[in-house]
Amino acid sequence: MSEAEKLDLSVIPLQTVDDMFYVQSENGRLKMRVEAPRMEVYEFDTLSYDLFPKGFHVYAYAEDGVLETTIVAKKARHDKYPGRKDDELWSAFGDVVIRNIVKQETMETDTLYWDSKTHEIYTDCYIRLSSPSGYMQGIGMRSDEMARNAILHRPFDNEFLLDNDTTKVMIDSVNFIGPLLKK
Repeated sequence: MSEAEKLDLSVIPLQTVDDMFYVQSENGRLKMRVEAPRMEVYEFDTLSYDLFPKGFHVYAYAEDGVLETTIVAKKARHDKYPGRKDDELWSAFGDVVIRNIVKQETMETDTLYWDSKTHEIYTDCYIRLSSPSGYMQGIGMRSDEMARNAILHRPFDNEFLLDNDTTKVMIDSVNFIGPLLKK
């Protein structure tokens, strides 16, 4: 048996990309940016997928071009099905953090899915949601893809813990455009 015949092609990537930087735009407007230390591409007859074994960062922009949502994970996978053009599924695993910068909300979970057909993100795992008005936790969540309208499926500790500190100043450091001016 030759060396080539000994190779198990199901565990060897077809292509690898280090320091991947991907930008998606529509009509000249930035929609999404993805950055990853490494991407591996695997292709089979019924499925092809991109694996991000060292994690990734996703930056999603609103219609007006403002950075609205970020997703960070330790590992991710992008499944594509040949012959089904619009059918794909993104999965993020390990310390997944979803931030909606506009609403100043943060969600933390272990696993997150994004369905490109329904334009939704969801999980069936434990999730913790924090915002300027409080903190919630539960099992399972579903939201639109920009994390604007998250719904926890099975919340527990039903008390929504409120932060009553009225002197707290919230600053959006990502879209910040200059110093705070004294009045």
